Amino acid sequence: MIRFSFGAAAFTAVAAVFLSIPQAFAHITLAVKEAPIASGYRAVLRVPHGCGNSATVSVRVRIPEGVIGVKPQPKPGWTLDIVKGDYAKPYRLHGAQVSSGVKEISWTGKLPNDYYDEFVFVSYLSDALKPGAMLYFPVVQECEKGVARWIDIPGKDKKAAGEHNDTPAPGLKLLPKQ
Repeated sequence: MIRFSFGAAAFTAVAAVFLSIPQAFAHITLAVKEAPIASGYRAVLRVPHGCGNSATVSVRVRIPEGVIGVKPQPKPGWTLDIVKGDYAKPYRLHGAQVSSGVKEISWTGKLPNDYYDEFVFVSYLSDALKPGAMLYFPVVQECEKGVARWIDIPGKDKKAAGEHNDTPAPGLKLLPKQ
């Protein structure tokens, strides 16, 4: 039998590591933060907690222009809804021209504050997107008590006014096509 024992110093060191995790861990993020344009992309939205001590009951993500062919992954016990609409311009996807598709995805269910989960969709990053740019996926997290809007985009929202973004949208750095 293997036994582990923590002395006060070891416990303090472990606690310090967890307490020093950047605030970025406190909001919804993408698991994969870089991807090449003109390729498929599997987006995994990480939801580390609810709003305060309140359970998450809905996760809604807006799909940015240039992200096409979106297909969300159903989650057992959750209701999945999509909103479709026209793109600002037509795109090429698998040799065909597409002019509309999924613009928003929403999962509705219950994720207690004590648990972590991931919400997934696949998509295609069109070649109309610019390598080197950041692409943002604004997310609204609704809870039993409260709402967290992870929608701030650097250069547009609070940062434009010189303030810190407290509620950043999950961001994806676009790489050159391979």
